[in-house]
Amino acid sequence: MKLYFKLACMLVTFAVCLFLTAGPALVLAQDALHPDPNPAQDQDAGSGVQATEPNATDSGGQEVSGGGMIGPDYKLGPEDVISLTVFNLPEMTQTIRVENDGTITVKLLGRVKVAGLTTSQLRDELQKELGKTYLEDPHVTVFIKQFHSTPISVVGAVAKPGLYQLPGPRTLIQVIAMAGGINLPGTAAGNMQGGAPAGRWAYITRREGFADLMPVDGISKLAPDQVKVDLGRLLYSHDSALDIPVKPFDTITVSKAGVVYVVGDVQRSGGFTLEDVDSLTALQALSLAQGCSASCNMKHDEIIHTLPNGTRQVSYINLGKIMKGKANDPVLTANDMLVVPGSMVKGIGSSSIGTALSTVSGLIIWRGL
Repeated sequence: MKLYFKLACMLVTFAVCLFLTAGPALVLAQDALHPDPNPAQDQDAGSGVQATEPNATDSGGQEVSGGGMIGPDYKLGPEDVISLTVFNLPEMTQTIRVENDGTITVKLLGRVKVAGLTTSQLRDELQKELGKTYLEDPHVTVFIKQFHSTPISVVGAVAKPGLYQLPGPRTLIQVIAMAGGINLPGTAAGNMQGGAPAGRWAYITRREGFADLMPVDGISKLAPDQVKVDLGRLLYSHDSALDIPVKPFDTITVSKAGVVYVVGDVQRSGGFTLEDVDSLTALQALSLAQGCSASCNMKHDEIIHTLPNGTRQVSYINLGKIMKGKANDPVLTANDMLVVPGSMVKGIGSSSIGTALSTVSGLIIWRGL
């Protein structure tokens, strides 16, 4: 009997020791498998205020489509949507759209003027006003959820034409980069979109005009509200005077390159892009076509020019005399066509213009212009 009693005591003692040893491990394992869905927050981790610095998430950390990150100098304006929170006062949280008059309605404060303020300035202003009467040492966070107050339009020969928002001060080169850059001859982007390569000029239209724009070589003022900038010099000369600031509501139009056509008895007929020039001479166009073939007629050649009203004007030239310096080398502009007939033809004549034009039409369709 005493033996059974001793064995029972030993078993009880062993069970108690096993429980004391394995119990904490089992609890830890259970916690790992089923973590607390609402863990307690560390109250000393910070004030809960989101800073409005460039690397924060309320202004500078917001990603902007096509424009990088919203900088801390972004100024609020009509149609922007902002979120306001006050630390430890969830009932003060608001998501508000800025009205057309540049104001918002804030709980306890009523109408507040915000247009023209950065998020940091608005945060400081709200903290000051709330601290005057209602709250002691309030901590306010301002978060830009959507911004719509600084639109610009980028159209023409760019990879991604469309409407963009200025997240802060931007120059002409930066805005063109936002739109994916200019179309280049033979680029996949240009071919996929069916768009022509960029031409020589970028046009900027500004509704308040350019009264404060300093004259500089490479920028021409076409009208009080429009200027054109030489794209080649802008992109490749590194002249900062051409990289003018872009303002909200500006329209930037990147011109499409014109095309000069050479058809007839030449080595390589086709359309040739006026990339960084506005015109070519007849001999320059002929050289792009790799010259005449052995059977071409160098005496009865033609330039077909389309007038603004749609009518066609034919000029007769003598490439042989031009090459010898005995005649002026005429200028071809966008959509002009140089026709070089074969030696068996004394002149293309008006009856053959339709044939040449149909050839050009096929080239246009092929090029996607």
